[in-house]
Amino acid sequence: MSTSAQIVIIGGGAVGTGVALQLAEAGFRDILLLERESSLCAVTSPQAAGLVGQVRASLERTKLAMWSVATFARLERESEMKPSWRQTGSLRLAQTEERVAEFRHMMAVASEAGLEVELLDAPAARRLWPHLDFEAAKAILFCPTDGYLQPADLVASYQHEARKLGVRFKTSAGVAGIRLEGGRVAGVVTQEGEEIACAMAINAAGAHGYHVGRLVGLDLPVIPVRHHYMITTPTDWIRPDMPVLRMPDGTLYARADANALLIGGWEPEAMSLDPRGYGLGERLPAIAEDWPVLANFMEEFRPFGGALCDQPIRHVFTGWPTFTPDGRFIIGESAQVPGFVCATGCNAHGVSGSAGIGRHVVEALTEKDPSPYVKSLSPDRFAGGFDWDEARRQAQHILETYYHIGH
Repeated sequence: MSTSAQIVIIGGGAVGTGVALQLAEAGFRDILLLERESSLCAVTSPQAAGLVGQVRASLERTKLAMWSVATFARLERESEMKPSWRQTGSLRLAQTEERVAEFRHMMAVASEAGLEVELLDAPAARRLWPHLDFEAAKAILFCPTDGYLQPADLVASYQHEARKLGVRFKTSAGVAGIRLEGGRVAGVVTQEGEEIACAMAINAAGAHGYHVGRLVGLDLPVIPVRHHYMITTPTDWIRPDMPVLRMPDGTLYARADANALLIGGWEPEAMSLDPRGYGLGERLPAIAEDWPVLANFMEEFRPFGGALCDQPIRHVFTGWPTFTPDGRFIIGESAQVPGFVCATGCNAHGVSGSAGIGRHVVEALTEKDPSPYVKSLSPDRFAGGFDWDEARRQAQHILETYYHIGH
């Protein structure tokens, strides 16, 4: 392995590998990705449920998601290593008049973005999910190009395609330091003491995004917040081609997992970790299943799911997706430390938005005047400091209100 690279990416999850591919496809060369674990996709990314939705309240977020979906579809179509992308469509269910009004706004945003959406009646929705009761829905918004994928397969696909363009990957290569010369990035030091000279270091370290920022003296409020979802035993009522479901008034999502039901949600009283309480080389603590939270998810689903809600639970998945206090990604080069670039703080969009995040990194690095949206994601917005307790409360609030109107 060469001891130099033009760009070193720190982190081998969906964001790190997605950024690597987007940079390589944009013409960047001499890229090396470092992953602390013995394999890629080993920490936060494999905990994701893999849902991919494009219908958003803002034009910028809609376009980011559309870019990701276009990338997933291309990889599924063209790559020898497929991301297991299933373009099943999605159904978003409104249970209040306020949510119906939000759907109208989302449809206007989708129209401006060129995203196909339509309203369905209950019989049409039931043809897509025959064993659900849609009569409780005041409106049903259908996006035919949404879907879901397998995070580990997506990372493998990114890696496969990036390698074709010369990107190098090194696992079991934790980062211990970043060397600066004249205030700018000059190299990355691994935990084994190897120094890799580079002009740019990209922080795609997920739940360790704060720690990588500290290596260059930056405080980044990248805060892990607890999340749960579960998978039932298989049933003949479910097929893997059924649309993803979102029930925002119940803060729920669901999809098929082969012939089982995967269901999760955004709990009303979130729990977070203070990243200052664990180190760069440490794994995050395991999460015990919170059965009252999981039972509440099923009860919120019952108006639609009926007997499906009584299906036995086979697996519970827990994880620590990262959130920021303002609910926005942290993307772009720091003006305080030239050569230090962020692609972190993904607010539970790391897998689904990974290709779009990579595209924004490319824009931040290549455009003389990036879009106002990309500028708003700069890590420098936290340069004035922040209160950690308040930052954690705000990050938890982002998860708690994930499906709230206007989010």
